[in-house]
Amino acid sequence: MKVYHGSYTEIDIIDLSFCETGKDFGQGFYVTNLRKQAEIWANKKGKRKGNSGVVTEFEYNENLSRLMKLKTLFFEDYCDEWLEFVVLDRKNETARQMHDYDIVEVPVADDKVATEVDKYIEGVISKEQFLSDLTHNPSHQICFCTMQSLQALSQPKGKIDIAIYDIGDKVVQSLMAEYRIKEMEATDRYYTSNTYTQLADERTEYYLKPWREIYELLKQEINNANFLENMAQE
Repeated sequence: MKVYHGSYTEIDIIDLSFCETGKDFGQGFYVTNLRKQAEIWANKKGKRKGNSGVVTEFEYNENLSRLMKLKTLFFEDYCDEWLEFVVLDRKNETARQMHDYDIVEVPVADDKVATEVDKYIEGVISKEQFLSDLTHNPSHQICFCTMQSLQALSQPKGKIDIAIYDIGDKVVQSLMAEYRIKEMEATDRYYTSNTYTQLADERTEYYLKPWREIYELLKQEINNANFLENMAQE
């Protein structure tokens, strides 16, 4: 799933310690699958910093989150339980989470809704009145609350990254077959090699070469290293 984060600057590294507390679903990294919504957030945050804001795109791997058995809370729409959950977290102004979920996916409390939430917290309106007054507009928000949950979130790979990944996958599989080694050892040999260092350097344009050519370079490097090691032992 493509998701977006609106801020005053582009996000390269996510550090949960810099995330604000007292938010709708606690301290965490917030994204939405609605780009327009992220653009609104970016514009608001950008104005505070004197710029137009930036929307950063990410990929949310839901299958990976299930494989990791991440604890996820999902609300399809505004409801009584959603309101109580938001109120619990908004009242909390410490960095400590008031829940133990890794990921929370729910409707967003926009400015209008947030104002009504504040009225409910202050006792100005009842829960029944709050929920009956809600008019549902398209909104969506996911909060990544733990370091573990961030493993399911990544920035989309560019064409060069994809080319390098595809080459690496074929090279590792070939190493396993030809040298009769396990995947972990093959992966370690590949990623610690000078061949990979050159491949990862876009300036060499090694990513434009056929993967077999990269594999032959790696084999030559491995065989030379083995030869030198044997010479040293004699």
